[in-house]
This record gives sequence, structure tokens and C-alpha cells, in this order.
Amino acid sequence: MVRAMATNGGLAVALVAPLVFTVGFYLPLKFVMQLQGIDYAQFLMPIIVLQAMAFTAISAAQISATEAITGLTDRLQTMPVAALAPLAARMTAGLVRSLVSLVAALGYGYAIGFRFSAGPQQALLFCLVALAVSTTLALGADAIGSLSKSPEATSQALTLPMLIFGMLSCGFVPETGFPEWVRPFVRNQPISQFSFAMRDMAADGVQPSVLWPALSWIVGLSIVFVPLAVWASVRRK
Repeated sequence: MVRAMATNGGLAVALVAPLVFTVGFYLPLKFVMQLQGIDYAQFLMPIIVLQAMAFTAISAAQISATEAITGLTDRLQTMPVAALAPLAARMTAGLVRSLVSLVAALGYGYAIGFRFSAGPQQALLFCLVALAVSTTLALGADAIGSLSKSPEATSQALTLPMLIFGMLSCGFVPETGFPEWVRPFVRNQPISQFSFAMRDMAADGVQPSVLWPALSWIVGLSIVFVPLAVWASVRRK
């Protein structure tokens, strides 16, 4: 499956997507944020990484939907392979895509001035949180793809919510950039909490009070998505 990604363009998308996000948001907003005293490269990097991770999850959904609609899932269920082997294979391939996309995003970030200032342990934690978010989202997306059996519909259904959550977060602009009535949602939704934690990891180091909400969202989403992905993968029609 990893070899297939190299030939069908999956790895190319993982490399290009964070570049599009970096250029598309950094260049238009850089000078506006500088006027507010914000180092926008440091501010923006977490959401660039998170958006890249979200798009790898959408790829996972497309793959699971394709396997379902082509009958590959049904054939594997009749063969002497472990019931969870297809799901494990898709998650492994997704992790490879996420790693490639994460490295690419960090490379583009360094090109615009992003730096890890809190040491290697915080940098490693930054990467682990990004991959944990990616894997959690990929599990949920994989389940949706397996159930929908439509790669096109699955991609469309997942892209819009992920973009909305990204735009209505503190990843691109500070909370003060939103109307007061929507700030509670913007501040407390998972993408903002991930951004807060990862931003601190890259700066002076994250404090437990900032880290725990992000980890709680990861655990909470995993509690929902893991059994859903397992059930969707092993169920028989």
C-alpha cells in the first residue's frame, strides 16, 4: 500500500498540500499580523501542520471507500487474514503519509522563519501530538469511507467540516479577531486547543494547563473513532 502511494500520487499530495496552506495563508496575512506584533510564522505553523494532517485523514477515507466499492474488503473477509489486517494496513499507510506531510510542513515553516525554541523534547512532543491527531482523524475518516463506499462523496463530506473547523479556530488569527458571540466556540473547539498546545511547544514549552485540554480532545475522539473504525472494517453485509 505504501508503494502504491508513491505511484498513485498519494505522497505527492502529502508534500504539496502543506505548501499550498503555507503560501496561501502566510503571504496574505503576514503583514497584517506584523502590525499587531505577531510573529506570524510561529503563530501559523501549528494550523498548517493540523490542516495537512486533516488532509491525510481525508485520503484515508477515500482509500477505504475505494476498497469497499471495488469489493476488495469483501474478498479480504473471505481470506485467511486477520480481521483487522486491512484496517491496520490502511492506518500504517496513513501514518507514512502523515510523516511525509509533517516533515514537508516543517520544512516549509522553516523557510518562512518558523523555529523550535523550547528544545528537542518539546519539538518531539509537537510532532507526536500532530501524528496523534492525524491517526485519530484517520480512524474516523476510515470508518466513514468504509460505510459510504463513495470516494467522491466521502471526500466532499469531510473536506467542508475540516475547513470550517480550521477557519473558525485560533489557528489562523487570534481569538480577538472573531466576533464576541462566536469566541467561546472558537476558543474551546479541538483545533484551537491543539493549536494552543503546539504553539507553546514550539515557543517556550507547553504547560500542563494548556496541554491537558488538547490531550483530552484526542482521547475523547479516539474513544469514539477507534471502535467505529473497527466495526466498520470487520462488519459483514
